[in-house]
Amino acid sequence: MKIKFTLILINMMVFSVISFFAFADEGDELQKVVKGNRIFGFHLYQKLGESEGNLFFSPYSISTALAMTYAGARGQTEKEMAEVLHFTLKQEPLHLSFSRLQSQLNAIQDKGHVKLSLANSLWCQQDYYFLDTFFNLNKKYYGAGLNFVDFKRKTEEARIAINTWVEKETQQKIKELIKPGIIERLTRLVLCNAIYFKGNWLSQFDKKKTAEADFHISSNKTIKVPLMNQKSGFRFKNFGNFSAIELPYEGNDLSMIIFLPKEVDGLPALEQKLTEDSVKNWLDELSKSYKQEIFVSLPKFKTTCEFQLGEVLAEMGMPGAFSLPPANFSGMTGKKDLFISNVIHKAFVDVNEEGTEAAAATAVVMKRIAISRPLTFRADHPFIFLIRENQTEGILFIGRIIDPTK
Repeated sequence: MKIKFTLILINMMVFSVISFFAFADEGDELQKVVKGNRIFGFHLYQKLGESEGNLFFSPYSISTALAMTYAGARGQTEKEMAEVLHFTLKQEPLHLSFSRLQSQLNAIQDKGHVKLSLANSLWCQQDYYFLDTFFNLNKKYYGAGLNFVDFKRKTEEARIAINTWVEKETQQKIKELIKPGIIERLTRLVLCNAIYFKGNWLSQFDKKKTAEADFHISSNKTIKVPLMNQKSGFRFKNFGNFSAIELPYEGNDLSMIIFLPKEVDGLPALEQKLTEDSVKNWLDELSKSYKQEIFVSLPKFKTTCEFQLGEVLAEMGMPGAFSLPPANFSGMTGKKDLFISNVIHKAFVDVNEEGTEAAAATAVVMKRIAISRPLTFRADHPFIFLIRENQTEGILFIGRIIDPTK
C-alpha cells in the first residue's frame, strides 16, 4: 500500500513538474509573439512616419491578418515574411500563440469594463481549390469564418460583402476598407482581421472644463483646439527630453500611454528612439513610478488613417510575397499559383472626455497570376509557304496552298 501511494505521489509530482514547464513554455511562446508584434509595429511606424500628418494604425490587426496568410507560405516566401513580421516560432506554435493572445484579449471583453471585439474571416473564390489544412488551421487558431464568393463573375458584389462584414465587426467605424479596383477577376482569396475597442477613462474628463486653447503644431505655427482638462492621480515619469503618462481605462486592463517631447519641435528626435527595446524600458520605468496628482491637458481628437502596405512591406524585406514568381503560398493550394496583390489597412480613433473609441481592419488580397495562353496559328485556309536556306537566307522554294487535298 505504501509503495502504491508512493508511486502515485511520484506520478503527481512528475505531472506537476511537466505541467509547470509546459505552461512556462506556452508563456514564453506567447511573449515571443507579443514581442515580435511590437518590434514589427515600431519598424512599420518608422516607415509610415516618413509621410507628414497624423498617423494611426493597429500593429495587432496587421500582424494577425499576415499571420493567417503566413500559414500558407513556404520556402523563401515563408522565410522573408518571418523576418519582416518577427515570427520566431515555427508554424504550429506561432498560430497557437496567436490564438492564446486572442483569447486573452477576448477575456478582457468578458469582464464587461470595456468593449474589445476581434474577428477574422476568409473570402475565397467559390470554384478554386484550397487545401483543407489551410482552412482548418485558420478556423482552429483564428476562428476565421469561411465565406465563398465569386470574384471572377461578381467582383463588385464580393467587394461589397467584405466591406459590409468589416463595417459590422467595427461598429460601422471602418467603412469602404477595400476601394473599387483593388479586387479583380483574378482575386482568389481575401484574408481579413477586424478589431474594435471602446473604453471609458478610469478618471474621466469633465466636459465643463474643456476649453479652446492653443496647440503648437510647430515652433512657428499655432492653432486653436478643444483641450480637455482634469486633475487626478496618474503614473508619470519625466525622462528629460520627454515625459510619459499613463491614462488607464475602466477595469485597468488597458491604458493609453502618451510620450510628450519637452520641446515643441522635439517629436522627430523622439521618433528616432522609438524601438521595441527603448519603449519597453520606458514603460518599465513608468510602471515603477507612484501615482501622483497631476493636472492633465489633452486635446480632443478624431482621426482616420488608411494605407496600402504592399510596397512598404516589400521594402521592409518580403518582396517575394508580392510577385509570382517567386511567391510561394503552396500551403494554401498545393501549388505556387497565388501571390499577395495588396495589404490594405484602415484605422479610426476618437478620443474625448468619456474615453476612447478605436477600430481597425486589415485585408490581405491574394491574386492568381494571369496565365498567358499560347499563341494560336491555325492554317485552316489558303496560305503561302517557302523553303529557305538559313545561312544565306536564299529562298529555295516558294508556293501556296489553296486546297491541301490536291
